[in-house]
Amino acid sequence: MEGLQEFVASTGWAAPVVFVVVYAVGTVLLVPGAAMTALAGVLFGPLVGTGLVVVGATAGATAAFVLSRRLGRARIQRFLGPRLTKADGWLERRGFATMLGLRLVPLVPFNVLNYAAGLSRMATRPYVGATALGIVPGAFAYASLGGTLDDPLSARFLGAVALVVALAVAGTWGKRFLSRSAVPAPTGGDGQGEQRRGDEQQRER
Repeated sequence: MEGLQEFVASTGWAAPVVFVVVYAVGTVLLVPGAAMTALAGVLFGPLVGTGLVVVGATAGATAAFVLSRRLGRARIQRFLGPRLTKADGWLERRGFATMLGLRLVPLVPFNVLNYAAGLSRMATRPYVGATALGIVPGAFAYASLGGTLDDPLSARFLGAVALVVALAVAGTWGKRFLSRSAVPAPTGGDGQGEQRRGDEQQRER
C-alpha cells in the first residue's frame, strides 16, 4: 500500500485528475461508487480522497442529470427499468431540502436518483448544491475506511466502520418508514374502499 501511495504521489496532479474523471464517468455509467470511494482513501488519504470523491461524484451526477433531461423519460425508462418509477415517488416533493435529505440518507440509489432527478422539474443549481453537500458524510466514511485499512484495529478504522454502518442503518430505516407511510390505510369490509377506487377509475376514463 505504501508503494502504491508513493507512486500516486510521484505523478503529481495527474493522478487526482484521472481519478476524478474516472469517478465521474463511472457515475454516469451507473457503476457503484463505494469501492471507488474507499480506493480514494487508500490512494490519497481520507481528507484529500473525500474531496476528490465529492468533485468526481458531483460532476458525474450533474452529467447524468443533464443527460437524462436531454434524452427524455421514454429512453431513460428503458435504461433504468422499474427503478425509475420507484425513484419518482421519492422525488414527488422537489427542492433543495428534499434532494439534500435523499443524499444524506440514501433512500434511493445514488446513480438512479441522478437520472430520476433529471426527469423532474427540479432546477439544476439546487440539485448540484444539494448533491455536493449531501454526499460529504458518505464520501468521508468510505474514504476513511479505505485510508485506514492498513491498521484495522485503530480507532480511526473502527470509527469509519461505525459511520458506514450508521449510514446504512439510517437508509434502511428511512426506506421502511416512508414505505409504510405510503401504504393507504385499510378500509372496512363494507366495500366502500372498492367503491371509491371504482369512482376514481371512472373519473380517469
